[in-house]
Amino acid sequence: MVDVRQAIHFEQAEKMNTEELRKHFLADSLFAPGEVRSVYTHYDRMVLIGISPTDAPLVLGADLAKAAGADDFLDRRELAVINIGGGNATVTADGESYLLENEEALYIGKAATGVSFASADPKNPAKLYAVSAGAHTKFPNRKVTRAEASPQPMGSAETANKRTINKYIHEGLMQTCQLVVGLTRFEAGSVWNTMPAHTHDRRMEAYLYFDMPEDRLVVHLMGRPQETRHIIIRNEQAVVSPPWSIHCGSGTGAYAFVWAMAGDNQSFSDMDHIKIQDLK
Repeated sequence: MVDVRQAIHFEQAEKMNTEELRKHFLADSLFAPGEVRSVYTHYDRMVLIGISPTDAPLVLGADLAKAAGADDFLDRRELAVINIGGGNATVTADGESYLLENEEALYIGKAATGVSFASADPKNPAKLYAVSAGAHTKFPNRKVTRAEASPQPMGSAETANKRTINKYIHEGLMQTCQLVVGLTRFEAGSVWNTMPAHTHDRRMEAYLYFDMPEDRLVVHLMGRPQETRHIIIRNEQAVVSPPWSIHCGSGTGAYAFVWAMAGDNQSFSDMDHIKIQDLK
């Protein structure tokens, strides 16, 4: 089953109550053992996918292909997948198998064939998060390790945002059609991302928050800078950030999140910063 989310204008979003905001922008059940679950957004046609292989390999099925209007889901799409926890995973594409350890990623180019996802040890199942965007040409499949993601320390303990940014899929490392993907992890005692807030009108973004215990949450801020709203997010839930929206937040403790972007511009630094004094 593919959960389809229509694009929402900011004037409509500003009239929504809590339940409506969660319905349109939150993906709260992407992961289930032995299943592939997905959210197809109409923001730059990005698709968010939770893949939880147990004792048998999983594939991107006919429901996703139908949503994309193709014989196979990846006929006109590229895919990035990252192992967010549990055991190691084996991902097969174009006749080659890739072992993904925790927080390793794989880029799969347009029109890849024979794509499947398996847990290397079914007794210790992997948990994979994938994002997909439209693609106009095929670029080579490539695995990216944590070291290749160029970990970049940022922030400080004084401002409660000491973190490490890992850029997995980006123009400085490889060519893609649209996708830019990375992972940010906070140190103990730091909780704020990303302040000052920013927007980037040329592309959308989605966040998967993870590595949080059951009693931890993140208050995710969204909306226009002068019309902010919030969504409460828990472990392994994702949120869609439209181009008109800020995206920042604070947790009740440290956490990690995968960020993924698609749209006109692939430059990581292309963003419009919002002064803290201008937020309302």
